[in-house]
Amino acid sequence: MVLTGVSIELWRLYGFYASVMAFKLATMFVFTAYQRITKKVFPNPEDAARMEGAKVDRDCEAVERTRRAHLNDMENIIPFLFLALLYITTGPSYEVALWHFRVFAVARFTHTACYFMALPRMAFIVAMLCNVSMGVQCVLHYM
Repeated sequence: MVLTGVSIELWRLYGFYASVMAFKLATMFVFTAYQRITKKVFPNPEDAARMEGAKVDRDCEAVERTRRAHLNDMENIIPFLFLALLYITTGPSYEVALWHFRVFAVARFTHTACYFMALPRMAFIVAMLCNVSMGVQCVLHYM
């Protein structure tokens, strides 16, 4: 047992999935930047002035789509990082925690891919249900 009675296996599991999700969140800006550069559209005149032929456009659909995907990741991954950390302190079995974390991660990557391809995004609900499940279990455990 380590720290608050959480097994090293659960800490490692959390560490892996928290790292993957935090890295995904931290790198989403690359997709937005790529869209801005290839479409030559920027939100500020000073940014547009740096590239020949660039213009100020805050409504470019390709840029806005990637920006919304990034915002959606923030709305889901940040709560996951906190909820999952609290969740492992409730003493879940390794397998149940693994499936919560694994399903959440796959759902978030699937959601992003579908978002970029303008496909229906039911994966959002799957990831949200993982967060809800962990949140409810934490509340019940600490009530």
